[in-house]
Amino acid sequence: MKLPKFLLADNTDMPEDLFVVHTEYPRFILNVEEEEVEWLDDLEGDNEEQLADEATKIIEEAFKWCDAELEKYDLEEDEDEE
Repeated sequence: MKLPKFLLADNTDMPEDLFVVHTEYPRFILNVEEEEVEWLDDLEGDNEEQLADEATKIIEEAFKWCDAELEKYDLEEDEDEE
């Protein structure tokens, strides 16, 4: 099964939070509301600065993807109301 790169997730125990799950290496869960990241994989490599840059880039990509997904939901809701 091919998984999407990002997934939206929520949890009734934490109704105010929204999560983005990154399914590719390095896997992580991003709490969008708290702007916190839980890494599921160890970041491996010799150059810590390069790893930090790559991690920052993929987290920024996750935020952008989340914003775009939420806009799609808003558009669908607006269309349903018409």
